[in-house]
Amino acid sequence: MKIEPFLTEQFFTDYEFSAPYLLASSDCETMSIAELLTLAGSSLADLGQVTLGYTESQGNPQLRTQITELYESVKADDVVVLTSPVEGIYLAMQSLLEPDDEVIALRPAYDALNNVARHLCREVVPWNLVATDTDWELDFDRLASLIGPQTRMIVVNFPHNPTGFVPTAAELDRLVELAREHDAWLFYDEIYRGLEFDTPIPSAADCYEKSIVLGGLSKTYGLPGLRAGWLVIRDAQLRDELINWKHYTTICPAAPTEFLASQALLVRQQLVDRSKSIIQKNLKLCGDFLGQFPDVFVWRRPRAGSVAFVELNLSKIGFDSATDYCHHLARQHGIVLLPGRCLGSEDRFVRFGLGRQSFETSLKAYSNVVSATISATG
Repeated sequence: MKIEPFLTEQFFTDYEFSAPYLLASSDCETMSIAELLTLAGSSLADLGQVTLGYTESQGNPQLRTQITELYESVKADDVVVLTSPVEGIYLAMQSLLEPDDEVIALRPAYDALNNVARHLCREVVPWNLVATDTDWELDFDRLASLIGPQTRMIVVNFPHNPTGFVPTAAELDRLVELAREHDAWLFYDEIYRGLEFDTPIPSAADCYEKSIVLGGLSKTYGLPGLRAGWLVIRDAQLRDELINWKHYTTICPAAPTEFLASQALLVRQQLVDRSKSIIQKNLKLCGDFLGQFPDVFVWRRPRAGSVAFVELNLSKIGFDSATDYCHHLARQHGIVLLPGRCLGSEDRFVRFGLGRQSFETSLKAYSNVVSATISATG
């Protein structure tokens, strides 16, 4: 069976490593291995002592214990260390879904959260975030109406990519109540957890016994090159089934990655504070820029995370779709914005990434393009 094209990664393949102005990156500013080790009080010599043999399939016990410190009630046995975060999506859905199952998936969202399930089961039903004039909101009445006897799993990601939406604690409780009422699994992608601008909400791992929680170091901690991630699964039978699937994919995590991930978790708060400082600066720059062109952009300020989802008034910039516009920006101006269509949204949205130190320079280049476009169209 073929799987749908991975539109987000295909788009970045075309432009991410060639265009000079990246405005759509979802990760936060990274650092070198030497910088990370110095921050953690370690050294390249320590990394050099890591042996390159097989590691434990479930993950290094010490690393799994460190990961539990991010949660309230999670034990080391509940954690499965991954070879990359996206592997967790694939393994969880392979382990749980059967051909007659239905999945309800929040949209817009990272492609894999919808496409892997659609590849494996009968139907993936979209649960769309609702855009208001200035924000986004969850429609729980709609979710309740979508859940049926074949619903096996509800898939969400918060803080949300691409809108930056984060539910309140009461809304998280409502989500868990609906999942529990219908005995549905809750796949909860928390890869941006820790980047809340206000009071953080609890992890779903601490709220619901049938949650499968995805975490990792790529976004919040600015270490995507490590490919370090994990799943929290409190159900022992499912965890064993998932590890069996893991034996058919990557078998075990990479030893150097586990060592570096452990070092990163030693200084996790410093990494989070660094990321949030960059985001807050760029968030203001982005809001000020979009405010200069109110006829072109609709700004729904994110509540968390390192991304924002901006609506375009396409008639003002002379394009029929955000996809065409983004290809034009990348090819003609070297500016990369991600079209919302890649994430399952209407083709009038684009994603901005707020986590890079180069954001200000890239935004200035884009501002010049927008100003020239407005002047040319009158």
